[in-house]
Amino acid sequence: MSKVAWIGLGVMGYPMAGHLKASGHDVTVFNRTRAKAERWTAEHGGTIAATPAAAAKDAEFVFACVGNDNDLREVTLGPDGLFQALEPGAVFVDHTTASAEIARALYEAAKQRSAGALDAPVSGGQSGAETGTLTVMIGGDETDFAKAKPAMDSYAKAVNLIGPAGSGQLTKTVNQICIAGIVQGLAEALHFGMRAGLDMEKVVATVSKGAAQSWQMDNRWQTMIEGKFDYGFAVDWMRKDLAICFDEARRNGASLPLTALVDQFYADVQKMGGRRWDTSSLIARLERRDPKS
Repeated sequence: MSKVAWIGLGVMGYPMAGHLKASGHDVTVFNRTRAKAERWTAEHGGTIAATPAAAAKDAEFVFACVGNDNDLREVTLGPDGLFQALEPGAVFVDHTTASAEIARALYEAAKQRSAGALDAPVSGGQSGAETGTLTVMIGGDETDFAKAKPAMDSYAKAVNLIGPAGSGQLTKTVNQICIAGIVQGLAEALHFGMRAGLDMEKVVATVSKGAAQSWQMDNRWQTMIEGKFDYGFAVDWMRKDLAICFDEARRNGASLPLTALVDQFYADVQKMGGRRWDTSSLIARLERRDPKS
């Protein structure tokens, strides 16, 4: 097993790092809030580092899962950033959903240290992180991917190299565009069905066996009609990801009219107090109701 560092113990990183430790790796963790790192080591074992650089020292693999581009720059390229100590031959694996631009910059910075870097955002949400069934979409070099994949297999059901640096982040953008449209369509369908007085359990049991089926339908229809939105990825984070989508679309000329519309619907949900509701809360905007206890 390998000596690894894990930077960022949020709702995703905390269980992902736990799977790495459970699979036998020697794990050193860093988190800006030390109390969370102390809780993690009390639960899983391992070591706490005072800085990202200290965590990365002598590590074969360094994983990060933080909030956004700025957070990522701080923990990688800052004065105490992990790139200060990234070893030659080591591989940096970034699970943050960030821009393709920073992914390419970190790839080049790693190469300057004779190390590797993979941009590796994930899909599957908090439940996928907890159950070890995430999907990981990766940009970078084949050799670095081959070295790091066995470690990622401890918390993922699918780990795929898409292309060169930045390809993982661009694929995550595709993923989020798909989700935005699907959730809005499902929200409207459920809203319509309820207003029409249909038995929605029978409706979903029927239409989910045909072309309307989706992961969102299978896993969220019941909680959506019950007005319960505490089941995963928050609206604030979705809007952060969609902002990345729009920045990239401005560069590559892609037209995203539906995504732009759904982004504004999520802005409405935020105004309703739903910043931390999960992304299925688009139906709350149609029903104009707060989540039920």
